[in-house]
Amino acid sequence: MQDIVQLVQDPAAWVALVTLVVMEVVLGIDNLIFISILTNKLPPENREKARKIGIGLALLMRLGLLGTVAWIVQLTEPVFEAFGHGFSWKDMILIAGGLFLVWKATKEIHHSVDPEDHKDNMVGNPVTASFAAAIGQILLLDLVFSIDSIITAVGMTPHLPIMVVAVIAAVTVMLVAATPLANFIEKNPTIVMLALAFLLMIGTTLIAEGMGFHVPKGYVYAAMAFSALVEVLNMFARNARRRKRGADHDGQTVH
Repeated sequence: MQDIVQLVQDPAAWVALVTLVVMEVVLGIDNLIFISILTNKLPPENREKARKIGIGLALLMRLGLLGTVAWIVQLTEPVFEAFGHGFSWKDMILIAGGLFLVWKATKEIHHSVDPEDHKDNMVGNPVTASFAAAIGQILLLDLVFSIDSIITAVGMTPHLPIMVVAVIAAVTVMLVAATPLANFIEKNPTIVMLALAFLLMIGTTLIAEGMGFHVPKGYVYAAMAFSALVEVLNMFARNARRRKRGADHDGQTVH
């Protein structure tokens, strides 16, 4: 209790908390995009429930992982060496998560480009299996992002309470933003392809990180923000053309 009081009175702890919350929220964007696309494949009545359950279980998993910080930090120790690079458990988890993302995004892009191909969808054909598969895949990917973000958090602050508060704040933002983002993606089909391209880029970045090639996160998110801005401008242009066609049609009807 005394330690927590000291943290509350320490300005440096507040700076670390704000920085960590912002970092966790930004890192959560990747996960949120995946959750939105994944749950939109479910029947409408199951989507919000799947998001809440998936994100809620992800919060419990992250808090559980925080209790094993000492063990997670050890995951950065090299296990074997190949191609002149020492691979740790963290590297192998990032590579596996990256390959999973690349596979999922590529498969879904294929389905979007070839709508006649419905032999397999992102979460499986049977509706009953899809719900469980969606929850499982949300947790699987969150495990990858959680380990990466927790190791990053340990490098920013040694205080576990700050990490716990940051994780709870970030997951709360994800919970609030999940449904609006998913609805926005569903209503704008072109956004789906952009989001899948983001997942493809994020998966490639995870693989590169696991192989020992550091990719500054700022570059990745700057590219994502620029692409999103261009798409927003395209949406405004399409809406303007649609309104103009509607006005021209109304004018012809009056004449």
